[in-house]
Amino acid sequence: MVYKVIGLMSGSSLDGLDIVHVQLDEVRGQWSYEILHGDCIPYNEQWTTDLRHAADIHVSEFLKLHTRYGRYLGEQVNKFIARYDLGHQVHFIASHGHTVFHEPENYTTCQIGDGAVISAITGLPVISDLRSMDVALGGQGAPIVPIGDKLLFGGYDYLLNIGGIANITVQEAGQPQGIASTMIAFDVCAANQVLNALAEREGKPMDENGTMASVGSLIGDVLEDLNTGGYYKLPPPKSLSNDAARELVFPKLLESSHSIYDLLHTATQHIAYQVGEAVKQNPHGKEQATLLVTGGGAFNSFLIEQIQKALLPCKVTMVVPDANVIKFKEALIMALIGTLRWREEINVLSSVTGGSRDSVGGALWIG
Repeated sequence: MVYKVIGLMSGSSLDGLDIVHVQLDEVRGQWSYEILHGDCIPYNEQWTTDLRHAADIHVSEFLKLHTRYGRYLGEQVNKFIARYDLGHQVHFIASHGHTVFHEPENYTTCQIGDGAVISAITGLPVISDLRSMDVALGGQGAPIVPIGDKLLFGGYDYLLNIGGIANITVQEAGQPQGIASTMIAFDVCAANQVLNALAEREGKPMDENGTMASVGSLIGDVLEDLNTGGYYKLPPPKSLSNDAARELVFPKLLESSHSIYDLLHTATQHIAYQVGEAVKQNPHGKEQATLLVTGGGAFNSFLIEQIQKALLPCKVTMVVPDANVIKFKEALIMALIGTLRWREEINVLSSVTGGSRDSVGGALWIG
């Protein structure tokens, strides 16, 4: 079967809305993909502010933001379809939305961007609200990308995504592609959202290529303090909300009087250390293993260098794919998750999230 799908993803780094048009092919249970078109639409200052503070507003304003953001997503999809002349070439849309509240211990998660509104604006079927079923089943609702790691990127032993929060998938050694094999995945630590917040203090949206961090110096006591967070000692399944990720590191960094360059250097070393620890705690048992790295952090050359150093004792080689996969892997996997939901097949793995069973997640809206 062949599916042509638009996937939408908005991450915690708030760098913009990722939109991809992908072709997904399934032949006897084996999946392949092609990214046909992809864009990242930067958020303007107002959207950045609204999304960042969405969890703090009154319920009536929150509900209006939910539908207003859905309208924005639908309008951006229509512009995307027009830009690439995709009329009658999209079967459906899979939208992750933007996470504004996540407390799985209270069976609650919320990704805004009303799927009904997206469907009404575009006239296309929309699959949204991808995490709620797993959370209702007692799972973390995160990470949800491992189903895509298994079905589309099964040749790698580890898959690291460095967005606002870094998360990692550990494939079980020697297992063939398919959902029957077990795997684990979890959020590692806060990543780009911390580096971006520090760079903003120097008037820059990000530390491009890690240039500022590379000339800074390590602040040993701050690094030691960062690495003592209780979250890091928890076994998977585990996940971080945006607030929890910030709480782990922001007070120790943003309330510090050290130079921004030194803080960026130290925060980068913290991320590299935690990635290294995540791999060490989940050994692959091979002479040499591979780790695929994607997300915006894959473009940070200094961060990548430090992670590769942290991985040397683990006998793991880092693989940086082409730019389209780096930028759009998560949106691609949202398209796959939506496709599995369309087929009424499992798209969230309980071995990853801790849910009481594997599940078929997502609400379907018919345009």
